[in-house]
Amino acid sequence: MITLVVLAVALAAAIVAGILVRRNEGRVRSSAPVASPAAESNRAALLSAAGVVEGRPTVLHFSADWCGPCAAVRRVVANVVAELSDAPAPPLDLEVDIDAEPELARELNVLSLPTTFVLDVHGVERFRISGVPKAADLRTSLGSLTVPGPTE
Repeated sequence: MITLVVLAVALAAAIVAGILVRRNEGRVRSSAPVASPAAESNRAALLSAAGVVEGRPTVLHFSADWCGPCAAVRRVVANVVAELSDAPAPPLDLEVDIDAEPELARELNVLSLPTTFVLDVHGVERFRISGVPKAADLRTSLGSLTVPGPTE
């Protein structure tokens, strides 16, 4: 009987831990700006080499051939970008293979796949999404970036 109680408690603890770990997956989180000018310069060069261009907000998503959920990210991002294609500053959809661009992945602290970044028109990271993003959240995070502001 005691063995069953111990097993039930261990199972319950494992379930709670799993829920806590997965609750942030797919959620959009705001990103802090880069601190040092040297790091910012290196990051800008790596982003430019990956295809990020000044003047367009960008959805940059890291993937790999071996990543199953990355296909879902491709579909979500492609649909949202297509919906916003008529915006004054339409977003750019860039997919980066983590195996082909490990330096950029290290610079952006990509720790798992899929990871998606929303960059503003200056290439500054505004949001980071681990896991498959929800279309509504991605659309909301891109909304204000697709309309040029008074200082842009």
